[in-house]
Amino acid sequence: MVHQQRSEAHLSPSSDTEDIVSVLAPRLAHFAGVARTEHVTRAAQEMQVPQSTLSRAMVRLEQDLGVDLFARRGRTVSLTPAGRTFLGSVERALAEIARAAEEVRADADPATGKVAFGFLHTMGSETVPGLIRAFRVDHPRVRFSLVQNYGEAMIERLRAGELDLCLTSPVPDAPDLVARRLDEQKLRLVVPADHRLASRKRVRLAEAADETFVTLEPGYGLRRITDDLCRQAGFKPRIAFEGEEAETLRGLVAAGLGVALLPPPAVPRPGVAELTVTAPRAAREIGVAWLSGHPDTPPVAAFKRFLLSRRGRLLPD
Repeated sequence: MVHQQRSEAHLSPSSDTEDIVSVLAPRLAHFAGVARTEHVTRAAQEMQVPQSTLSRAMVRLEQDLGVDLFARRGRTVSLTPAGRTFLGSVERALAEIARAAEEVRADADPATGKVAFGFLHTMGSETVPGLIRAFRVDHPRVRFSLVQNYGEAMIERLRAGELDLCLTSPVPDAPDLVARRLDEQKLRLVVPADHRLASRKRVRLAEAADETFVTLEPGYGLRRITDDLCRQAGFKPRIAFEGEEAETLRGLVAAGLGVALLPPPAVPRPGVAELTVTAPRAAREIGVAWLSGHPDTPPVAAFKRFLLSRRGRLLPD
């Protein structure tokens, strides 16, 4: 099938895609309206635009494409074969735009919108479910997209626009982020139940200087805190195993494969003893972070206010 070519100036085939889209996009809805009614006057009335504006837009669209889209008979028009081909893609594109617009409007709805919320693995079993349950007392239909990850990965997703807020530790300090300290969580030295220190309630970290440690992988906030606390205690930990989740590390400790500095478990784990560290002070700060200057939708703003209101009582007792 051969499409009739127009002689007027138009976009060349080598034009950048962005250039083509920027030129054509404003005229697509007008084209679809004229194609649907096959009448310029009726289309102008339905779309509430001047008929002259609509006519000029169709002429310019054909000029930009270099193809006749309509056969004209007065104010009545009919699609050419090229016009029918173009219309199918235009209708799909406009439907996708409408779907996307509806999705972002729904996500921003104060009552039923969505919050993309990131948090540390160690907060997934108890802290975060409790927070969301408490928040939904006053916001029962707000939806959540939940992401569990380590701190640096969450900050990357925050910067990429994939998260609205994240709970992390240590509390980040960066010019493009806003971060607020919410609470503090004490860390314990976890040892096997038959360990020489297991009968103790309190211990100085220096007493574990000769032990083998199991830790989270480099890049995790808790790993940095562990390395820093051991340095303060005067030693560099000997690392036997590195993992991605605190409860996996507890299992390794229970199996007698080392000791670990960990936050309290959601439920007691058999096979280990958890000792209070008296020196240095073993704790990690928990904070909420978001992108500086990033506008909040109403549900995100509401959840942010809720988190800030929990300062000092974020974590379960």
